[in-house]
Amino acid sequence: MRVIALSTLKAFWDEQPPFQDAKEPALAWYRATCRADWATPADVKADFRNASILKDGRVVFNLGGNKYRLVVWINYPYRVVYIRFIGTHAQYDDIDAQTI
Repeated sequence: MRVIALSTLKAFWDEQPPFQDAKEPALAWYRATCRADWATPADVKADFRNASILKDGRVVFNLGGNKYRLVVWINYPYRVVYIRFIGTHAQYDDIDAQTI
């Protein structure tokens, strides 16, 4: 899979020092996703059992022991993952994961 964009993840932990502990879990997710070949939501669930599959290609991942949430949109035919949001669980509660 191709992930767009790693810079979104880097900005999250670089620009907000309290969230430095998100770096390793986010990079682990990134590496695993780059190696993946997801053609369907079931493929995502096979790799990340705790992922939440939403409508229209949206997926929510729990990072860092569920301290952080990552929302992505996946274009399965083109094998592209677009990062839409990364934040704490509390920040996630303030957004609509389906529309962000």
